[in-house]
Amino acid sequence: MTKKYFGGCDVGSTTGKAVIIDEGGNIVASAIVPSEIDPELTSTLALEKACSQVQELSGREGLHYLIGTGYGRNEVPFAHENISEISCHAMGTFFCKPEIKTIVDIGGQDVKAIALDGSGSVLEFAMNDKCAAGTGRFFEAMSRIFRMELDEFSDLSLKANRVIPVTAQCSVFAESEVISLLAKKNPPAEIAAGIQTAVSKRCFTLLKRIGMRSQVTVTGGCAKNKGLIKALAKIINMEVTSLPVDPQIIGALGAAVYAKQKGI
Repeated sequence: MTKKYFGGCDVGSTTGKAVIIDEGGNIVASAIVPSEIDPELTSTLALEKACSQVQELSGREGLHYLIGTGYGRNEVPFAHENISEISCHAMGTFFCKPEIKTIVDIGGQDVKAIALDGSGSVLEFAMNDKCAAGTGRFFEAMSRIFRMELDEFSDLSLKANRVIPVTAQCSVFAESEVISLLAKKNPPAEIAAGIQTAVSKRCFTLLKRIGMRSQVTVTGGCAKNKGLIKALAKIINMEVTSLPVDPQIIGALGAAVYAKQKGI
């Protein structure tokens, strides 16, 4: 009997992600690609990259069941159905570590706090999508101000001896405030620590709205920001639990898990 494979494709505002799992629930392939202007092209490129890692697959047509998710989930025409990224991040996290009951998902353009029940379903969620401050786009803008690559900027605050507060609530005003602080010869690491703390406080506000439960984790590309994770752990006075897979693919993984459930 031919082995069945199941796929999840997460089309985000900055990247497209694809994950393929087999009948046993093992991750056999994953891919992350930059988002194109056309979400359909993004999904195609991500899936082609993931499918190329599985010898038995002859492209996306070989997938037994495929689910699209993310803001561009309606633009994955070859998906059998689509499911919201909130549900998929919940399922992907539950698949990795069922004991985690609270998620902060930091995407390119929004931040979400998600509470899970014992089966991986969403109990409650809160979302900050009215301002770019605290999102992936915001961190990209900040790294440009510091003339650094994003990875380098994410580590900068770890060298700080103190935190210089960044108080602006708006992304545009925050950029102006940071430029002003740098112009006054303040240590860049301490300004970066202020940025990470400000974003962490925004996350904490969302977490309080849903009520934090047991373990907390961060998903999305910003989960790789070490300075942010350290600042968030301090603000919530709780360790941030790491995931055993790349946190950026959690939404696509959750979609693939749903695809397996529905496609068997």
